[in-house]
Amino acid sequence: MSRPQRLIELLAALRAHPRTTADALAAELGVSTRTVLRDVRALVDAGIPVFTERGRYGGISLLPGDQVDLAKLTTGEADLLRAVGLDLDRARQLGGEAAARSALRKLTPRRSPPPARDDLPLALTDVIAIDNRPWFEDAAPLPDVAGLVRDVRTARRLRIVYRSSGAALARDLVVDPYGLAQRGGRWYLVADQDGRPRMFALSRLERWTALEAARRLRPGADLAGTARELGEALESGGSFVVTARVDAGSLDLARRILGARLRSAGEPGEDGRVEVTVAYDRVAAVRQLLQFSDHIEVVAPREARELVRRLAAGIARTHSG
Repeated sequence: MSRPQRLIELLAALRAHPRTTADALAAELGVSTRTVLRDVRALVDAGIPVFTERGRYGGISLLPGDQVDLAKLTTGEADLLRAVGLDLDRARQLGGEAAARSALRKLTPRRSPPPARDDLPLALTDVIAIDNRPWFEDAAPLPDVAGLVRDVRTARRLRIVYRSSGAALARDLVVDPYGLAQRGGRWYLVADQDGRPRMFALSRLERWTALEAARRLRPGADLAGTARELGEALESGGSFVVTARVDAGSLDLARRILGARLRSAGEPGEDGRVEVTVAYDRVAAVRQLLQFSDHIEVVAPREARELVRRLAAGIARTHSG
């Protein structure tokens, strides 16, 4: 179950149980207690009147007299909430902002909030700010995301014009689409190409055409499972392991930039450097480490060190004089 779907199920569970606990909700939804608490926070941040109380007789409930009623939602509004949850930015990208705002108005009561408790004078929304956009998000233009969603919902094959990362020219491809997925603030088309799953960044999708033929997906495969499969393969892949020595002061930056590629990090030595291992799928990807300039030394394997030496020499020649 995706998170947006889970939020709807959580609201339904709170409607059915006037007072319950995070543990009981976790058991009903098949998730962890921590996940339930994160979802409750998302509902509170969206203005849904969810009330939590700590202590032996505490629990989670909708505020008494609330006007939250899932039956008020139209089919389109409920469908949109299951797809994007309570995120208006995502709804806007899908061309459904009006429906999302209408749904939130129906789920949010038009009355003043209850007075703050003496021991908690500030509301949760006063002290929590959540922004899911990635840092330094590029301004790459996106195609008509809402139009692409409409064509994907016809369950037909697509002919796309797509430029792969690093390629100079785009290629024509015929794909069998599962749907769209957003990760790290970026949209991807998830589809089978020649029977193999792939993710196509929408920022490099130039255009597409819906064909007459029905899509042909792998047996038993769906959007959520395929997107998860591709994400896990990307993060766990990397048989080419590089050993390097990084300035201890640059280790936090390395963790942020390298992410799951950073497999291990030791303790700082007497020279103030930390030995790290970084996993890539090929030796050419080692050029990513150049952004650390003289704060890093690639130690092994030999071909990785030699590549960095050649690249650095080329940079020096370009900037000489």
